[in-house]
Amino acid sequence: MGYMIRHIETNAKMTDEVRLEALEAAVPYATLQAVVQAHGLQRQRKRKLSAEMGLLLSIAMNLYSHLSLGQVMYKLVQGLRYVWPEPSFKPASKGAVSQMRYKIGAKPVVDLFHRVCQPMTNPDTPGAFLFGLRLMALDGLDEMIPDTPENVKVFGRHTSGRGDAGYPQLQAVYLEEVGAHAILDAGFWPIHTSERKGGFRLLRSVKEGMLLMWDAGFHSFEMVQQTLARGAHFLGRLPAGVTKLELVCCLPDKSRLVYLTRSDHKGHIQERILVRLIEYTVTDPALPGYGERHRLITSLLDWHIYPALQLAQAYHERWEIEITIDETDTHQRLAFHPLRSQKPVGVIQELYGLLLAHYAVRKVMLDAARLAGLDPDRMSFTNALRLIGDAIPEFQHTAPDQFQNLYHRLLEDIARFRLPPRQPRTNPRVVKRKMSNFDKKRPEHYHVLQPKSSFADAIMILN
Repeated sequence: MGYMIRHIETNAKMTDEVRLEALEAAVPYATLQAVVQAHGLQRQRKRKLSAEMGLLLSIAMNLYSHLSLGQVMYKLVQGLRYVWPEPSFKPASKGAVSQMRYKIGAKPVVDLFHRVCQPMTNPDTPGAFLFGLRLMALDGLDEMIPDTPENVKVFGRHTSGRGDAGYPQLQAVYLEEVGAHAILDAGFWPIHTSERKGGFRLLRSVKEGMLLMWDAGFHSFEMVQQTLARGAHFLGRLPAGVTKLELVCCLPDKSRLVYLTRSDHKGHIQERILVRLIEYTVTDPALPGYGERHRLITSLLDWHIYPALQLAQAYHERWEIEITIDETDTHQRLAFHPLRSQKPVGVIQELYGLLLAHYAVRKVMLDAARLAGLDPDRMSFTNALRLIGDAIPEFQHTAPDQFQNLYHRLLEDIARFRLPPRQPRTNPRVVKRKMSNFDKKRPEHYHVLQPKSSFADAIMILN
């Protein structure tokens, strides 16, 4: 038996019916309503747009990144228009959509992100836990944003001996649940903000039962201290400049217990924390870091329970966050494309909407992996993104009592387009782009004299 067409009451309002039912498991509509209520965004009159639709749009625009905002709005109501009692119904205009975005602002979308993006794995999820601890990772990167005076003023841009960067940028820091490739917290700051400062702020989402992994750029005594204060454990790489470690003893697995210290400006030790130091190298010439000496410190002190070799191997799972960043930057936003938003508040709103959309896709992928009994790494993000985009209108014109069957079919489709088991491989960290032969864009190029006649009228045949 096929699926039944959804029935719409003749007096129904489109604003009350618009949903993203395909993503309801990740972003419940009740949560959207709670955010609207908390921020006082309710509207007295029923128009073509509601605050709930504005929040849904912030997610949908990052599922259909190749479309303009006006076209995204058409996608958001595509399925409903098919079954709507009034066939000539037209969605809100592009101008109305843009006004709604900036009327909502960034805070409600940030609030929705924090309510929705919670840990989604369990101890049975492959690759999600180690020694009973949930694997978490920190990483930061520069995000390119549209080149407008407002964005430059708030976020800034890089400069070098060759001049200013082509686009303003911001400093982003992400906290990821490694096993699900899900970003659970994020922060965005002006480009010259230290990623270490951003990572310290994201400790607000680190909880007991987690093992937080970070790179050398995040290391500090305060980072170690505050991670432990939150009841979590850590596994981090030591910067090359950190050499003053007070040896306590050597352990049978070749790791060592040492004191990490903090001194005052005169070099007097004020505080110290007992940590475990693990040093290792990579012996395969084809792998990154071959022949180098790598140093990790961890709060997991018992070498019987937490062998050094397993911890060194686990640390490299931190690089899974690079895959997550590639998913958001390359496949959702499209490669080398800046964000859409011309104003800083729109930039923040759009980035958190991007992360909400990514989290929702990843939640559906995790459900698909569980249904198929596979590691979530076997699910293809690109295929899942496309299948979910196609499924959104299907859910909208299907009877609600059949949503569960339709969702089950979506999970099976995602699992069917699985990736092969991951093979050991490496790629050099290089770029193919070179310096451009064109002149650099300068202030005078932003206000170019425009033609006053058509091209045809401007042509004069010479003797």
